[in-house]
Amino acid sequence: MFDSPFDFLTLVLAIVAIIFARKALGRIDLLQRRLDAIEAAGGAAARTAVPPPLPEPPAPPQPAPGFEETLGTRWVVWIGGLTLALGGFFMVRYSIEAGLLGPGVRTMLGGLFALALLGAGEWTRRQEGISNIAALPIANIPAILTAAGTAVAFATVYAAYALYDFLAPATAFILLGMVALGTLAAALLHGPALAGLGTVGAFVTPLLVSSDKPDFWSLYIYLAIVTAAAFGLARIRLWRWLAVTTIAFALLWTFPCLACGPEMIAPHVFHVIAGFVLAALLVVCGFMFGPDGDGEEIEPISSGSLAAYLLGAMLIVLNSAHADTAMIGFALLTAASLPVAWRAPAATRAIGAASIFVFIVFGEWAVRRNVDMLVLPGGAIPGIGPSATDGSVSLHLVTAALFAAAFGIAGFLAQFRFATTKVTVTWAAAAVFTPVALLVALYARIAHLDRSIPFAILAVLLAAAYAAATEALTRRGERPELSPSIALSATGALASLALALTFALDKGWLTIALALVSMGTAWLSVRRPIPFLRWLAAILAGIVMLRIGYEPRIAGDAVGTTPIFNWLLWGYGVPALSFWAASHFLRRSGDDVPLRIVEAAAILFTVLLAFMEIRHAVNSGDVYYASAGLTEVALQVGVTLAMAIGLERLRLRSGSIVHNVGAILLTAFAGLASLFGLLALENPMLWWQDVGGSFINLLLLGYALPAVLALLLSYAVARHRPAGYANTIAAAALVLALAYVTFEIRRLYHGPVLTRGETTGAEQYTYSIAWLMFGVALLGIGVMVNSQRARLASAAVIGLTILKAFLIDMSTLTGVYRALSFMCLGIVLVAIGWLYQRILFRRRTAPPLAEAEG
Repeated sequence: MFDSPFDFLTLVLAIVAIIFARKALGRIDLLQRRLDAIEAAGGAAARTAVPPPLPEPPAPPQPAPGFEETLGTRWVVWIGGLTLALGGFFMVRYSIEAGLLGPGVRTMLGGLFALALLGAGEWTRRQEGISNIAALPIANIPAILTAAGTAVAFATVYAAYALYDFLAPATAFILLGMVALGTLAAALLHGPALAGLGTVGAFVTPLLVSSDKPDFWSLYIYLAIVTAAAFGLARIRLWRWLAVTTIAFALLWTFPCLACGPEMIAPHVFHVIAGFVLAALLVVCGFMFGPDGDGEEIEPISSGSLAAYLLGAMLIVLNSAHADTAMIGFALLTAASLPVAWRAPAATRAIGAASIFVFIVFGEWAVRRNVDMLVLPGGAIPGIGPSATDGSVSLHLVTAALFAAAFGIAGFLAQFRFATTKVTVTWAAAAVFTPVALLVALYARIAHLDRSIPFAILAVLLAAAYAAATEALTRRGERPELSPSIALSATGALASLALALTFALDKGWLTIALALVSMGTAWLSVRRPIPFLRWLAAILAGIVMLRIGYEPRIAGDAVGTTPIFNWLLWGYGVPALSFWAASHFLRRSGDDVPLRIVEAAAILFTVLLAFMEIRHAVNSGDVYYASAGLTEVALQVGVTLAMAIGLERLRLRSGSIVHNVGAILLTAFAGLASLFGLLALENPMLWWQDVGGSFINLLLLGYALPAVLALLLSYAVARHRPAGYANTIAAAALVLALAYVTFEIRRLYHGPVLTRGETTGAEQYTYSIAWLMFGVALLGIGVMVNSQRARLASAAVIGLTILKAFLIDMSTLTGVYRALSFMCLGIVLVAIGWLYQRILFRRRTAPPLAEAEG
């Protein structure tokens, strides 16, 4: 047995050297024979001076194989090889279950069967070479037989060690290594078929030859040897598919840890560490023994191989409830990814993956260990919360500090080492995201999302570090590839300052801080025209919009009771101003999706500011009040119409589709609120409502003011939208104005509650006279300003008055009121006719004919 791992490594290297030396000597001998033949043929040609023969015509292309040929030459071969391997596995399992043979005999028979398959594969290979029959490259019988023998050999050695204890650990490792290296050597001769089947068989072996008491240490050491052999073969032949297949199977073997107890964490951690090391040594391009790298190009398999094992380490941490062993393993792999990517740019994407995995680990730790964040309305969730066996807080703090420093410093220094934009941006993104994300996770876990001056100080220091990095990178501005990195560093400084405000002040400041960061990012995109910054500003705006969906009051119960000057003014007003400013900055570089998102956020926060302040003022600070009265609906309709007018004016200058759609939506909302709110649900003629004083009352606010605003809106959209759209708004203004006149007369007769008392004849007569005067006033305005719309509105009101006279006044009025009603109506109608004939549509009479001169 070996006294140290170096003895075993020496033996392995010796075996590999012998194989390669033998292969090299064979090739040298073959090349020598070919060279002698060429020289002999050249000398004979020179002596005879015979002209060279004409080139032969190319051979016709081979027809595509039919179904029968495919079935007989390929499928049968593949299925046969798989059947041979499975036959050996199942024979071992059957002999165990039936107790037919002893363990020693079963192991020996398995070894003999493996040797027989290997021998058959080598014999058929030599026979094909002697007979000059070309083998099918995708259904090579010698390769498939050899692959089946290799898989059976793996199973036999593994069973002899793990199931029957026939082999000491050192002996088992040597035999497994020899089988793996034998597979490597055989695949060099037989091609990819043997590599694929042998690798799959080696990884599936522990499933087929299993035990009731699995030994994960033995399993993962075995898998490490198989992985090393497969990676080595993939490296020698540059078979990318083999490396990907090996990584996939190795990652799948990480999942058994999810069903085992915490005492089995160590072997699982060893599995991902061993795979990570082997991938770094043999798969990553440009690092150690891996393939040659192509400059600073990022290679997917190089990055993906490291990211896969980092993913496995993260899953072990999450499943083990952040046990110390799992955390240490994850920290080691994360730290190791930095120097690997520093040395080999092909693995740069692994840095981004590591940064995300770090945030997931610490974010899950913050939520899992924070009781306040796990309380539902019905109480805390049973069985969830911190316990004495949880991962050490100090370990997480130290690990987080090391991660933040490592990613931040390495990401900054990488800007001076690499020259490719994709590489520098990835490092810069990790340098910004990781420290900020870790700071947020630690704040949530330790400060429970409450005020914390120490965390605010840390955020300020982090902002200073990013500002210094931005300044240092700006001095090297002659390198265009650093522009995205400069922008990311500046964004990190803004985000850190926003977090400092959040940590130092109340929770509602988070909304304000994120909105300010969005504005700062938009401003920075003007200085540094990088598309990512525009999207970052939009993403921050989206986060703020989601934040208000979670808690519309923003500051919770601390919103205050003072009208207007309360937390709503800050929580909605500052973000609204920030988003309007951000949209102004973004519009300088064109109209795109990020700009439209920010513009939508600006409109949304402006509208919500008005609505929430109205609800707050009307309902004594309770924005969750169950119903709305006439005052609230009237204010909302008026404010909505005013904002619609503003957006109509703004869209003419900006040409923004968001401003256009926003104006239409606000107009539609005002119309629906007027129809269903002012004229139906909150109509003081239908429901009990105290409208207040004689003239300065809710009627003025609820009907007169919206009528004026609707009229102004109709003129704002005139000649800029379809005529029907403007006329509909004007009609709504007319309805509201007529309603105001009617309700105000009702107020004079019935007092502040319009539903009290009966309607008298004098009141009906007053309605008719008032409507008639209103129609005449509209006609006069239409004549003076030459407005056809006003004249048509006059006609509508007077027509309504005529209908009232014949349908209502004729039946309800008596005596002098009936006579006066019809007399006044008749006089007005005649006067209107004269006005139209003599002024508006005057006809000129023809001049008299002159008498003929006699």
